[in-house]
Amino acid sequence: GAHLERLLSEGEANQPVEGRLGPQPVVLDHTSGFEGLLFVDDDLLGVIGHSNFSSIRATTCVYKGKWAYEVLISSQGLMQIGWCTLNCRFNQEEGVGDTPDSYAYDGNRVRKWNVTTTNYGKSWAAGDIVSCLIDLDEGTITFCLNGQSLGTAFTNIKMGPGVAYFPAISLSFKESVAFNFGSRPLRYPSLLLTFIPSNPPSADLTKAHKLLGYIKNVLSTSIDTQDRLKDSCSVSGVLRCVDVCLRQCKVYLVEDVLMNFLLGILEGGGSVDEHPLIQQLLDLFWLLMEDYEVNECLKQLMMSLLRAYRFSPIIPDLGFQIHYLRLTTAILHHEKSRKYLLNNSFTFDVLRSVVFFYIKTPLRVKEAGLEELIPTTWWPTHFDKEGKDERDPKDESADERLRRRAYERGCQRLKKRIEVVEELQVQILRLLLNNKDKTTGEASRYIFLNKFRKFLQENASNRGHPTALCPPEYMVCFLHRLITAVRSCWDEGNRKSPGSVNSEEAYVPPQLFYNGKVDYFDLQRLGGLLSHLKKTLKDDLASKANIIIDPAEIQATSMDDLDEDEESGAAQRPFGAAAMGGALARPSWLSSPTLGRANRFLSTAAVSLMTPRRPLTQPEKVKIRTLTVEQRTEEDIEGSHGNDGLLLGRPLEEPDQPIADKSLLEIIDGIVMMYNLSVHQQLGKMVVVSDDVHEYAVALKDTEEKIARCPARRADILEELQKSQKVFAEKLNHLSRRLAWINATIYSKEKMLDVYWLLCVCIRTIEHADNTGSLFAFAPEFYLNVAMNAYSALKNYFSPANSMEELPGYEETLTQLAAILAKHFADPRIVGTDIKDSLMQALASYVCYPQSLRAVERIPEEQRVAMMRNLLAPYEQRPWAQTNWILVRLWRGCGFGYRYTRLPHLLKTKPEDANLPSLQKPCPSLLLQRHMAELLSMDKDMAASFLNSVLNQLNWAFSEFIGMIQEIQQAAERPERNFVDTRQLKVCATCFDLSVSLLRVLEMTVTLVPEIFLDWSRPSAELLLRRLAQLLNQVLNRVTAEKNLFDRVVNLRLPGLESVDHYPILVAVTGILVRILVDGDRQGISRAASVLLSDPCFQLHSIQHLLGEGGDSSSSSAAVAPAARPVVGSLGSSVAPPIPSAAGTAGVRQVSLSHLFSVFQPTSEEDLCPICYAHSISAIFKPCSHKSCKACINQHLMNNKDCFFCKATITGVEDYSKPASS
Repeated sequence: GAHLERLLSEGEANQPVEGRLGPQPVVLDHTSGFEGLLFVDDDLLGVIGHSNFSSIRATTCVYKGKWAYEVLISSQGLMQIGWCTLNCRFNQEEGVGDTPDSYAYDGNRVRKWNVTTTNYGKSWAAGDIVSCLIDLDEGTITFCLNGQSLGTAFTNIKMGPGVAYFPAISLSFKESVAFNFGSRPLRYPSLLLTFIPSNPPSADLTKAHKLLGYIKNVLSTSIDTQDRLKDSCSVSGVLRCVDVCLRQCKVYLVEDVLMNFLLGILEGGGSVDEHPLIQQLLDLFWLLMEDYEVNECLKQLMMSLLRAYRFSPIIPDLGFQIHYLRLTTAILHHEKSRKYLLNNSFTFDVLRSVVFFYIKTPLRVKEAGLEELIPTTWWPTHFDKEGKDERDPKDESADERLRRRAYERGCQRLKKRIEVVEELQVQILRLLLNNKDKTTGEASRYIFLNKFRKFLQENASNRGHPTALCPPEYMVCFLHRLITAVRSCWDEGNRKSPGSVNSEEAYVPPQLFYNGKVDYFDLQRLGGLLSHLKKTLKDDLASKANIIIDPAEIQATSMDDLDEDEESGAAQRPFGAAAMGGALARPSWLSSPTLGRANRFLSTAAVSLMTPRRPLTQPEKVKIRTLTVEQRTEEDIEGSHGNDGLLLGRPLEEPDQPIADKSLLEIIDGIVMMYNLSVHQQLGKMVVVSDDVHEYAVALKDTEEKIARCPARRADILEELQKSQKVFAEKLNHLSRRLAWINATIYSKEKMLDVYWLLCVCIRTIEHADNTGSLFAFAPEFYLNVAMNAYSALKNYFSPANSMEELPGYEETLTQLAAILAKHFADPRIVGTDIKDSLMQALASYVCYPQSLRAVERIPEEQRVAMMRNLLAPYEQRPWAQTNWILVRLWRGCGFGYRYTRLPHLLKTKPEDANLPSLQKPCPSLLLQRHMAELLSMDKDMAASFLNSVLNQLNWAFSEFIGMIQEIQQAAERPERNFVDTRQLKVCATCFDLSVSLLRVLEMTVTLVPEIFLDWSRPSAELLLRRLAQLLNQVLNRVTAEKNLFDRVVNLRLPGLESVDHYPILVAVTGILVRILVDGDRQGISRAASVLLSDPCFQLHSIQHLLGEGGDSSSSSAAVAPAARPVVGSLGSSVAPPIPSAAGTAGVRQVSLSHLFSVFQPTSEEDLCPICYAHSISAIFKPCSHKSCKACINQHLMNNKDCFFCKATITGVEDYSKPASS
């Protein structure tokens, strides 16, 4: 006892050090020393820029001596870090280093700044430590990166009376750093320098080290904390030791002494599980110290571990990461400490522990030791036209094979090391998912579950505020570890109750979506808003699921509540998710390197933005749900005798079979939501690295070929090429190692199986929900989204390293997904336009690939027929372009001249992305075509309304296209230099593509069911044929006229209009003409020919253009010509055979027959009908006086009484002839 007293009284207070001015401890000056908008953490050491270029300085300055501080770089963007004096005035453009008395280092641009700038140092990356050193005796400033000096940056800096330097930083939007002025141990302490906050608390450190040594000795004499402690002297000694050692619980002591002490115990060996010394030590803490002291100590210890784990450098064996995770596991093994940490809102706030499940990607391959781990690099070297690696393994050279195998072995070594870390992370999660530790209150799993839901709520409701969200790269790792942990808990439970479902067959029962036990925040349901569904489906809920909705609840969510919502904005979030300053929601956790919750938002520009933080209490008017997240207990979740818990309200269609612990169902539901929130986007983002490898490999191969061809006399060119070759090879070495890391952490086989499992969970969940009939509307939209996205990720992101075909039950899953898409893309229970569009796009992409198209063909016949019936619904009042594209894909490969993947004139150009659905080889579906033919020939009304709508849309699309190319042509002819708006070009190309695809659908219909047009016993056949003939003539007239508008615009070769060419549209028209004029029976041919010729728009030169051109770009027309000539000739047109002419730019020329058609030729394009551009204007409408030709207005009045142009109702049509004067 006396010895302890003596030890504790040693060491006087630290003396103030000469050479500095300002308060202790040193922090950032959040009251007056800043410019711009910034977020500053609670501890006043972390900062995030929130405007163009914000600056902030510290509270303390130095004027003599040697000083240093450290900055942890959390994001590697534009920042200038260094020193400034009080005279420096910064603004949104100028920061530290841009004024005379400020000096800065910028590792983003690798420069130093003091009014002017020069190259200096190395580039920094997130996780690096920058040390800023100033020597006011010599007048120099030096910077170090990760402990290595970058050399003296500035000499002869201004010194003398009145000159003192503050640590300072300027940073751009969303950049973040954390300062260490010595309140925590410095990462790279230099022996030569005194630190700004004077020396570290050396006396306290010595005492702490000694006391912890005593504790270790006392513990090793095996005190039994459960019985009475044997020696009262030991009791008071230990108590005093622990209490004093961590008195005031200085961060410095916890991080420097306690954490290292505990790590030392673990290093001594022994399994992490239940490490006896650490468990005993924690027992003692709780036994002998006040709760608030233990709480504070554990909190600081956990924060230090989080920080250390997050920012420790990556070394080849991931030693640091494993070290910190082992200690975390050991602490969480202690039940009371685990419960405290889970319950403590600071430590596990918004599940801040997500940091522990992240494995960061090294930005510097060298420092991460990847060169030793993967000494040999490899990348694909043989590419086909589309740029895919086509070399069969058996074709490689022996050298290539050796390299590839060595690289694969290196990747395996790396993967094994990463798996050690992943296994520890899963262990931590399994501890948090423990549902047996009920001796000290509620089991860990239920505390974790409620925190997890809160975490999802923050991420779901803050979609617009990236700073407040969990970074997606953390989310990906968390998702995979959570899936592993949940599945192992699930299967453990499954072994205990044999009749239940195993995790392979997991799904989320539909009652979770409507019984109000699980909060889905404001996420959209398939049937619309929840409040609307509760009103409209309350009878179904009562009859199918025995759920009666409290009338007060319906009232609370009625319309007047929505007005309330708009007024109070984000404050009205259910259960009071806190809102701050409009768009400036607080970056709640990870964005800040110190992981403290900032409640200081600094702004010189906008003081009005500092709205007070709303307390986290329930708003006055809450959407009444059964229970808020925080209030739920184990019984509410798992249920008890006679109470189904989360599964209340089982519909009759649901099997009455135990599934699993209900808490696990809710976690799986949360995992699906996480995938939807940000995981899928992140998976797509990381593919960039493999794309880069591919691009550089192509470039390197190209360069090597050029070197081989380079003439010997051109040494200068050879030298340049060899330089390029060296750069590409270095870059590929770096990227292939980085790719190995990404493939091991993100795209490994195990991760692929996780995503596949998630896809299967979604499919089964949707199938079960679909069985409930009208209650399907309650299912959240994100289940359908995740099903589509997970499939797309498996197909596009995990290959070529892993192939989808290897997945268990892959074909069956494809068929199940096909059935879901086919059934729900036109499901009346789904109301959201976005989700409908997504389903339609997914189906469109599905029919482009042979494997998935076969899956569509495998679904039951009645579902296939129903799908085709929905696709053939009239193209009005719905997004028809996608359904039209689906029909076109089912036909492509069968049409006339329609076996191309890319348009012939575009073959020489490189496609932007060869994986696009539209660039897949044709794979027509004869089975679905047969269904279409049966439907159209059996249902005459449906066929008529479908074809009428297709013809209407073709009329619209082609007219729009012609109108737009007129504008483009006029713009191109103006003498002044001008630019056509790219958006306009895009719309123009889209209208052209739509016209072509509508023509292809007409060709498909004419080929499959010619009787719709040619069997005049059908009520609308003749009218449809006349409309078809009229539109074909209009298209031909506009596209084939010599030196016409279409020709001129095609010849301009504008970027954006690449797809606009004669070939695609002319072969589509030819396909229809061949079918009705050549391949039909005699009666059909004569009907078609007579309708075509009697159409007032018919111009013979258009047909002759198609037949008589030697250099026609449509290769197949030559074959058609001999058969087609007599057909057209036999119809009484005594015209001499067309005169062949030389091939023109697009292989299209008009035959000169002007003497025959001079009667019809108008003097100028302005006199043509603005609808068909084939006849002179001959009719004027009353009362609006718009004009067109008679054929067009008569056709239009068949199914519409509104004017083409102004939508006024037409009361009459009169003849019109152009006045002679004009």
